[in-house]
Amino acid sequence: MHDIRSIRENPAAFDAALARRGLSPVAAGLVALDERHRALITEAQTGQARRNEASKAIGAAKAKKDDATAASLMAEVAALKERMPAIEAEEKDVAAQLKAALEMIPNLPADDVPHGAGEEDNVEVARWGTPRGFDFTPREHADLAPALGMDFETGARLSGARFTFLRGDMARLHRALGQFMLDLQTREHGYEECNPPVLVKDEAMYGTDKLPKFAEDSFRTTDDRWLIPTSEVSLTASVMGELLDESALPVRLTALTLCFRSEAGAAGRDTRGFIRQHQFEKCELVSIVRPEDSEAEHQRMTRAAETVLERLNLPYRKLLLCTGDMGFGARKTYDLEVWLPGQNAYREISSCSNTGAFQARRMNTRYRVAGEKKTEFVHTLNGSGLAVGRTLVAVIENYQNEDGSVSVPEALLSYTGGMSRLELRR
Repeated sequence: MHDIRSIRENPAAFDAALARRGLSPVAAGLVALDERHRALITEAQTGQARRNEASKAIGAAKAKKDDATAASLMAEVAALKERMPAIEAEEKDVAAQLKAALEMIPNLPADDVPHGAGEEDNVEVARWGTPRGFDFTPREHADLAPALGMDFETGARLSGARFTFLRGDMARLHRALGQFMLDLQTREHGYEECNPPVLVKDEAMYGTDKLPKFAEDSFRTTDDRWLIPTSEVSLTASVMGELLDESALPVRLTALTLCFRSEAGAAGRDTRGFIRQHQFEKCELVSIVRPEDSEAEHQRMTRAAETVLERLNLPYRKLLLCTGDMGFGARKTYDLEVWLPGQNAYREISSCSNTGAFQARRMNTRYRVAGEKKTEFVHTLNGSGLAVGRTLVAVIENYQNEDGSVSVPEALLSYTGGMSRLELRR
């Protein structure tokens, strides 16, 4: 959510920042709504003050037996009483219009975000690892994994497209990956482990910028709760409405949860295989920090996600997303793309975003500056550390053997009970 005061003070700068996202100017319309809203508030306050003043004057006029003045004042009070509900109703309507307009406008990009229209304009800033050379033609996971326990047919029969039933050692490897990620982020990177709800209210989804714009991309229950699209929602909203002490910052939270996405906005993409599912697990990273610390925290968070890939010896590249490819709530985003030899391509496995005060303003989450009376909005950040299913795909493709088996990365052996290879199921 944007601060209407900053738009009012510098509308040209606001429109210029939106133009970098490829959007048309909107500041003039917002400022006009804001001016009308403030004028209505002033009119309502002035009218109420005059009504109170006139009411007192009526008593004084009657005491003096000044019937003409009393009658005039009574007529004025009656007129104000009749007019006030209309003013108050219009004020509420204009306020709702302004709020609805502001909540549909994406975050403004940071100054160092490259300008671009789409993913082709993202900037590669680093690569790690060398893709493995195979002495056979590597296969895609969708062709290789069914014989190892990735059961697409049963998942589809039970729940429909984009659901998968994992069996045996495949399920065990998936669990091992999640536990490995969670342990790494808590033990080495200082994130506090959480086990949050996966059903949340409207307020949590709204505060983390998932509503109202992306309602159709999420699943809603019959009692009007939402299945979280990511535990970013639960973790970030855990400080919703709070006034934090500066000494409590930074707050760093992580959770390994199920996530649910209807993928309404991704029709036709990655329908084959295990990359884009309606139900998946993810190790999420969330940070709540002071504004002056958010850029350094963004680098730190991204590094925490990179460490998972490096420990698993999975080659990847790091991209700085351009203005046209960033998410709605992000002011700056790094994507990590892992190498998939079966596809002969890098594919997204983590996205780490700094949202600045965008979510905090929607959640009304502030902190009290030490030694001062003033309060400020916190900055919030979120990232994947990592998406478990996509990491499973990367392990399968990078560690595949010519006989169709898959070796288990050394870093996971203590989590698999010594299981060192996925073998073909009989």
